[in-house]
Amino acid sequence: MDNYDEGMGSMKTLINIKADKMVKEGAQKLAEELGLSLSAVINAYLKHFVRSREVYFSAVPHMTPELEMLLGEVNSDLEEKKNLSRPLRSVDEVHAHLDAL
Repeated sequence: MDNYDEGMGSMKTLINIKADKMVKEGAQKLAEELGLSLSAVINAYLKHFVRSREVYFSAVPHMTPELEMLLGEVNSDLEEKKNLSRPLRSVDEVHAHLDAL
């Protein structure tokens, strides 16, 4: 285990940073939704930075390999015109379609 991992009795220190107010508030809200503190999120990022010695910046949205694979399957189905259904405009049409499957 590395000396910066939790559980090693490491001494805590305070880091002061300047952040855009809306960015901080958005990050705090998202952290809370995930059941985390903003401090825990920032510590996780710092630990990852130390371990990997990498910083990643991108203006392009990032998809996971699993999502890319799923979208590839969807595109194949669209090209082959399979696993498609006609537009269903009412609850009765939905039920009839599901009963027919």
